[in-house]
Amino acid sequence: MSETRNDLVFLSPFSAAYWRSAAAEAKKVRMLTLTALFVALRVVVGLFPIPLGDNLHIFFGFFINGLGSAIYGPLLGLVSGFCTDILGFIVHPTGAFFPGYVLTSMLGSFFYGLFFYRARISGLRVLLAKLVVNLGINVGLGALWSAILYGKGYYYYLAKSLIKNIGMWPLEAVLLFLFFKAILPVTARAALTPKQDGVKLW
Repeated sequence: MSETRNDLVFLSPFSAAYWRSAAAEAKKVRMLTLTALFVALRVVVGLFPIPLGDNLHIFFGFFINGLGSAIYGPLLGLVSGFCTDILGFIVHPTGAFFPGYVLTSMLGSFFYGLFFYRARISGLRVLLAKLVVNLGINVGLGALWSAILYGKGYYYYLAKSLIKNIGMWPLEAVLLFLFFKAILPVTARAALTPKQDGVKLW
């Protein structure tokens, strides 16, 4: 952990101080307000995906999710993921409600928080975060939920989802890195995220 000019940075989330800092965000009115704003933005942005092919779309909510989790951390990230999925279903239901997708949304925000909250955000860190979310959560859990809902074997949905998410992983990682490179200087000036001293690849 290092602290300069009121910027608190942790090398990893494996410390008690990290979790105390993340828990403290939930007591700040400013952070609660920002969390609600990011939830609303994610719901709205989720309504406008860009189709790339048959059953293949780019959803831009991961920009909002990644930035929000970098600001308020993994614990409020869990709250934002829960609220986003519930509100998203109410605003634009695409089928029967299933609680597994709520868990997926919560874990996605949680892991973005682990990688980005109070961290020096590099291209490698973004790449690893997207790997965990795309393959570990979207593929691993998504295939399980599909198997439960639609009755075919887990490995059928795993293979189908794996192809899609491996293909999207590097593209989304590059886009998220460029987004962070543009927006983090702004959030640092607003005292929402630590100063990055330039967003680096490594």
